[in-house]
Amino acid sequence: MALRLLAFLVFTAALRIPLSLAGDGALFSTDESIQNAIDHYIQLALDGDSVPAVGRAPDEALLRRTMLDLAGRIPTQAEQTWYESLPAERRQEKLVDRLMRLPDASFHTANELDSMLLPNKPYDDEFRRYVLWATQQNRSWDQMFRDMLEAKATEGPLKGATPFLRSRVRQVDDMTNDTAILFFGVNVSCAKCHDHPLVEDWKQDHFYGMQSFFTRTYQTKKNAVAEKFFDEVKFKTTGGEEKVAAYMFLTGDVVSNGTPAFSDDERKTLEEKVRNAEQKDDSEVPVPAFSPRKRLVELALLDQNDTFFSKNIANRIWARMMGVGLVNPLDQMHSGNPPSHPELLDWLARDIKQNGYYLPRLIRGITLSETYARSSEWTSADERPPSHYFAVAQSRPLTPHQLATSLRIAVRNPENWPAVDADDEWKRERDSLENQANGWAREFEQPSENFQVAVDEALFFNNNSRVQDDLLRDSGDSLIGYLKTLDNNEQVVTRLWQIVLNRSPVAEEIHAATEWLQRSEDNRLENIRQLAWTLLAGPEFRFNH
Repeated sequence: MALRLLAFLVFTAALRIPLSLAGDGALFSTDESIQNAIDHYIQLALDGDSVPAVGRAPDEALLRRTMLDLAGRIPTQAEQTWYESLPAERRQEKLVDRLMRLPDASFHTANELDSMLLPNKPYDDEFRRYVLWATQQNRSWDQMFRDMLEAKATEGPLKGATPFLRSRVRQVDDMTNDTAILFFGVNVSCAKCHDHPLVEDWKQDHFYGMQSFFTRTYQTKKNAVAEKFFDEVKFKTTGGEEKVAAYMFLTGDVVSNGTPAFSDDERKTLEEKVRNAEQKDDSEVPVPAFSPRKRLVELALLDQNDTFFSKNIANRIWARMMGVGLVNPLDQMHSGNPPSHPELLDWLARDIKQNGYYLPRLIRGITLSETYARSSEWTSADERPPSHYFAVAQSRPLTPHQLATSLRIAVRNPENWPAVDADDEWKRERDSLENQANGWAREFEQPSENFQVAVDEALFFNNNSRVQDDLLRDSGDSLIGYLKTLDNNEQVVTRLWQIVLNRSPVAEEIHAATEWLQRSEDNRLENIRQLAWTLLAGPEFRFNH
C-alpha cells in the first residue's frame, strides 16, 4: 500500500490535465454545415465580449477525446497508428466518420441514453436492449419518444421501451415531472402546490395539465403499461378554488377530452376489466379509444410546440459533448434562464427537426467543429473564461461504461487488437468488450455536477483483488506481460504512457518513471505493475479532457 501511495504522489505531480453571449448575426442558412454554424455563433459571442479562446488541442488529445465521446472508449494502439498516418487536414473528419459506422457508436449512445432516461434503474436489461436496438436501427428521437410514452408493444424489441413508464408508474408525479425534464428540459415540480415563485412561465395549470396525461396509467399483472378508460386530475389553487385539470401542454395548448360518456353500468364493467388486468395473468387488457399519453406525444410534436422537444435534445447532446449546456441547468429551459447562445440553440433545434430527429447528424457536426477541438489547457495569465463561452474545452469525468471499457482496452497486450480495417473481427471484439465492461461499470459512480472521485472507487482501486488479478495480471495477452518483455526502462515508460494515456510522456515524466523502475532491479515486474496502476487509477485516465 505504501508503495502505491508513493507512486501515486510521484506521478500525479507530472500529470498534465488542467484543474478544473448571445450573438447578433442573422440565422445561418439550413444549407450551412452544423460545424460552421457552431463556430459562427460561438465566435460571435467571444468577439462581442472580447473573450480570448485557446487554440486547437494536440492531435493525440483530440483523438482520445473524440474516441471517448463517439465510441465510449480510448483508442487501441492500432487506431493511434492509423490516425497518425492520416493527412493532418482530414484527420478529424476521417476519424469521426470511421467511428460513426463502427458498432462502438451504437453501444456508447445506448449507454448514454440508458443513464439519462432511467437513472434510478441503470441496469434494466430489458430497457438496455431496447435503446441498443433503437440506436443500431438509427431510430429517430421522436420515434423513441413515442415508443416510451405510448408503451404499446407487448412483444419484440419495442417491448423494452415500457420500463420508462413502468419504473415510475406507482408515482404519477414521477411520470409527469421526469417526462417534462427528460424530453422537454422543463422541471415543473415547483408549480405543484402554487404557481412557480421564481419562474413566470409555470403555473399550477401547467403541472396538473401535464399530470392529466398520465393519471390513467397503470401496470397490468403481466407487467405491461396500460391506460384506464376514465379518470381526471383535480387540484386546489392557492386561492382555494377547486379545478379539474385540462389536458394542457407546457405551451398552454390544450387537447380536448375525448373520453366517451359512459353509463353507470358501462363504467362498472370497465372498472372490473381494469381490476382484472391488474390482478390476473390471464385477463385481457382493455384498450380505450382515447389515450391521453398518445395525445401528449402528438401535441408535443406539433410545429408550434416542438421547440421544447427539439431544443431539449440539442441541449442535452451539446452538454454531453461539451461539458456544459447552452441552457444550464438542463432542466431549466424557461424565459428566466435564457441560453448562453440563443441563436445557436435555435439553429440546432431547427436542424434536428428538419432532418428527422436523427441524432448522429448533430453528434458528428459537434465533433467536427473548431469549438469542440479546443484545448482544455488554459495557459494564459488571464483568468480562465466562464465555461458558457466555450473558449476552452472542459475536462469531464468518464461515465461508468467509458471508464470500464477504457480499462479493458488499456490493460490488454497492445499487439493483440485487430487491424483498423478488420471490421468483422472488431465487431466480435466490441461485443466482448461491452460484456466485460458491464460487470466493471457497476463499480463506478455515474458522474454528476461537481463530480469528485468517490471514496468507494478509490478503495476499489487500492484494495479490490480484481484490480491485481485482472487489470494487472502477468500473462501473454496482458499489458503487464507485454511491458516486461521490453528491453529498457525508458521504452517501458514510453509505451505505457502511449497505451494508457494515449500520449507520449514528457521529459520530466520519463525521468521520474525510469527512476522508479530502477530503484529495485530485482523486482522489475512489481515496479512495472505499480507504475501501470498509478496511471490507471490516476486523474488523467479518469477524465476526458
